[in-house]
Amino acid sequence: MARVGIRPWTAVAIGIAAAARLFAQNPETRPPATPAPPPAAHGIDAADMDTSQKPCFDFYEYAVGGWLKRNPIPADFPSWESFSELEERNRAVLRDIVEKLAKDRASATAGSEEQKLGDFYAACMDEKAIEARGIEPLRDELRRIDRISNRSELQDEIARLQIFGVNAAFGFGSEQDRKNATQVIAEAVQGGLGLPDRDYYTKTDDESKKLREKYRAHVVKMLELAGDDPARASAAAKEVLDFETRLAEASMTTVERRDPDKTYNKMDAERLAAVTPNFSWTAYFRALGGPAIAAVNVAQPKFFEAFDRLLRQEPLADWKTYLRWQLVNAAAPSLSQKFVDEDFDFFGRTLQGTPENLPRWKRCVAATDTAIGSALGKIYVREHFPPEAKRRAEEMVQNLIAALAEDIRTLDWMGAATKKAALTKLAAFDRKIGYPSKWRDYSALRIERGPYVTNVLAASEFEFHRDLAKIGKPVDRTDWQMTPPTVNAYYSPLRNEIVFPAGILQPPFFDAQADDAVNYGAIGSVIGHEMTHGFDDQGRKFDAEGNLTNWWTGEDLEKYEKRAACVEKQFSGYEVEKDLHVNGKLVLGESIADLGGLKIAFKGFERSLQGKPAPEPIGGLTAEQRFFLAWAREWAANERPEFARLMTNVNPHPLGRFRAIGPPSNLPEFQKAFGCKPGEPMVRGQRCEIW
Repeated sequence: MARVGIRPWTAVAIGIAAAARLFAQNPETRPPATPAPPPAAHGIDAADMDTSQKPCFDFYEYAVGGWLKRNPIPADFPSWESFSELEERNRAVLRDIVEKLAKDRASATAGSEEQKLGDFYAACMDEKAIEARGIEPLRDELRRIDRISNRSELQDEIARLQIFGVNAAFGFGSEQDRKNATQVIAEAVQGGLGLPDRDYYTKTDDESKKLREKYRAHVVKMLELAGDDPARASAAAKEVLDFETRLAEASMTTVERRDPDKTYNKMDAERLAAVTPNFSWTAYFRALGGPAIAAVNVAQPKFFEAFDRLLRQEPLADWKTYLRWQLVNAAAPSLSQKFVDEDFDFFGRTLQGTPENLPRWKRCVAATDTAIGSALGKIYVREHFPPEAKRRAEEMVQNLIAALAEDIRTLDWMGAATKKAALTKLAAFDRKIGYPSKWRDYSALRIERGPYVTNVLAASEFEFHRDLAKIGKPVDRTDWQMTPPTVNAYYSPLRNEIVFPAGILQPPFFDAQADDAVNYGAIGSVIGHEMTHGFDDQGRKFDAEGNLTNWWTGEDLEKYEKRAACVEKQFSGYEVEKDLHVNGKLVLGESIADLGGLKIAFKGFERSLQGKPAPEPIGGLTAEQRFFLAWAREWAANERPEFARLMTNVNPHPLGRFRAIGPPSNLPEFQKAFGCKPGEPMVRGQRCEIW
């Protein structure tokens, strides 16, 4: 069960090698060598607005039209967002840290975190050494795949590649038991695809067919770079596409995967064997080298039935071709330039419309944060996150929890029994601010000055075994799923926790010198968003301890689902481009959290004014107007059409322009702030309201 956050989390669970590719496509621009200063203006900057627009007609353009004009997308990014400004400053800060560690080798003790951070970054930046080695660091593993002679060896190799972060056939790791929130069990999930989602293989429209042909051509080129002759590479690419298509056809859709009931299927050894009679889980567990595993949550049983058929039916040669491709595909961003260029040509230019790749130093900073992020974050918060920022954030979280509790108590559609359970869950929220109370132990991770790809695979192996070691043990509630410099936040329904890394607790989201209206509209809505996730269409299915159980009365649940359907319908009506609308079912959880988060943040802002004089207008804008302008400013984004299509297809978060206008168009508080009248676009005829 994945966490849910304020925006997409790009380092998805496909291994560090593949995550490096995704990090390389995060929206950023070229910063100076030293960290860029925060914005000079505190609060609402009039230059961000376009006052030629009417707020009740096109609030997005009114609020951020100036920002959109001044912030074209840099050539090496698929989009440029409001979040990118802060990510930019953080990336420059991290660069200074790792460059100093890379240069100052003498003072770093062998085996220390400082040595590992410096050597990982230095190996990534050593382009000459990377070019000289080419694909040689993978040769032994490629030969190992070529030597597979039976199904038993094939299964061992699948396990081995997964340990290295390669997306081979399926995913495996630990998960908190959804029916016993104190314990960690194993989980097996669908996977094994090279394209972003199963629908990319199954859609029959012309655009999808063209994209699959481009993917096939990309596989050909990559295998040729790996040493195949053109004829063999062409035949292998067809085998890969056919193979992955069969996996895709058995996979759940993005919407289906959002249902935690459908993806909880806990099985003992006997049931596992019944689902996959041709796959020996006992041998697989032995090959992983982890702890004893008594039970596995098989998230998508039909997928594993199809995987088992492939084990029986597909020729061994086809399996070997598929595994060779998955290895090369995962490692490509960490190999020589010709691999990097071809990898970017498809995943950057074709899929996202990005003309240029990021500078190497940015990719290396991101990769270091992915591989050893807790150690890097320890230095980051020590130098750049003062205790006062943590204290202010904790105060705001407490105030917003009180606002949500008050709101729950006064809901006219929720009965007393459900309210009591909801308030119990809210009171049990674990609140994590800035950085973890216990830092990750990297003593078992070995990092050297090269080869770089070896370090990447070693970091992936370390993380895989760290995760595997959790199985069969009590849940470690001190563990974080994001690094401290991350410009994001998340809620975990399994742990019932809200987490706000230090990276996001800075301007423009949180500014100690800005007025309360702006801070509540910006970081307050982020906090409210994460809290409301505890009660969205997924979060509502988990109780205060994180157990998957229904704590709603039948009558209240029916009322809730009717209100949620209103949000789904609203977002399904938004048009991304001709013939492409937002998938309301896919973005439902995030849209409920946005609506609730904004509503609760406004209530929290009102609470903050109690006992104080009414705030004066600033720059001709009332406090209420500044609150909603700060909300819209969070979602300012210019996106390439290809990137917008990709996000619409696979991302549970709506595009920024819809997030900016969707929730406030439901709020009487917004309409009052700007004097909007019935019939105007920002006044919905059918108002959606949950909280």
